[in-house]
Amino acid sequence: MADIAGMSAAEAWLTEQWLAKLSLSIGSMMGDAPKVTAGAAVKPTPGGEILWWEQPYSVSPEAICWVGALPAAWKTIGNEVLKSAGIDDADEDNIKSTYLEILSQALSGLGQAISARVRTEVTCAGGGEAKSPPADSLPVLIDLGGNELTLFVAFSKPLADLRENTPSAAPTPIETSALQPSAKKGKEAEITAKGYPRGLDLLLDVELPVSVSFGRAELSIKDVIKLTSGSIVELNRSITEPVEVIVNNVVIARGEVVVVEGNFGVRIKQVISRQERLRTLK
Repeated sequence: MADIAGMSAAEAWLTEQWLAKLSLSIGSMMGDAPKVTAGAAVKPTPGGEILWWEQPYSVSPEAICWVGALPAAWKTIGNEVLKSAGIDDADEDNIKSTYLEILSQALSGLGQAISARVRTEVTCAGGGEAKSPPADSLPVLIDLGGNELTLFVAFSKPLADLRENTPSAAPTPIETSALQPSAKKGKEAEITAKGYPRGLDLLLDVELPVSVSFGRAELSIKDVIKLTSGSIVELNRSITEPVEVIVNNVVIARGEVVVVEGNFGVRIKQVISRQERLRTLK
């Protein structure tokens, strides 16, 4: 990332994350992530040509990220993604919706990065075309198949302050020797009185993401961009099959969906074996 004069550490971190998420979002659609860099802060040319998107985040109505694009930029991005999916004659509405889908993925990824830093779930809260774009913004340069495209990005002060005022805790150092097998027991780890290997105490407070999978489906990009409110996506699992409990991207158990005080929950029916966990790891 370019060293932008006058940028706070929080803004620099947000910008770095945004560049990475934008590149990843485009790359996931095209199969090859483009080079994305930042330039010096400028005021965009006045006029209504720039397509501005305003994305609030759930922590505060004032925690906002703005992204702007000239027609040449968003049309080229949307068109190139559709061409990579084999669609060469897309109309302007499809091109725009494809660009906005890429933008949505990148903004969602930024929210996940902020969540990891502030240790609180931060999600995209609504969002739409901006009626009041920011006065100042940072150009984002995208090298897409030889085309140099320019987007603009800006972060509100409450969004920047969220990062600045909530530093992440330093990781707890782990003694490597504590996790090594005990010399007295050969290849078996030494077991504590609590029933787990010695040294695991150091990891017991580490938080892992837990999710529940009702099923999966594979769609082509051309089918994805046609999804609208009311569309139905058929999953690969029937309603009688158990759901999967996934921890850190590994299926560890299966169970049934229950309701607990108005919230969904899962009653564990089966804890799968270590061998099967390895098979489910992707």
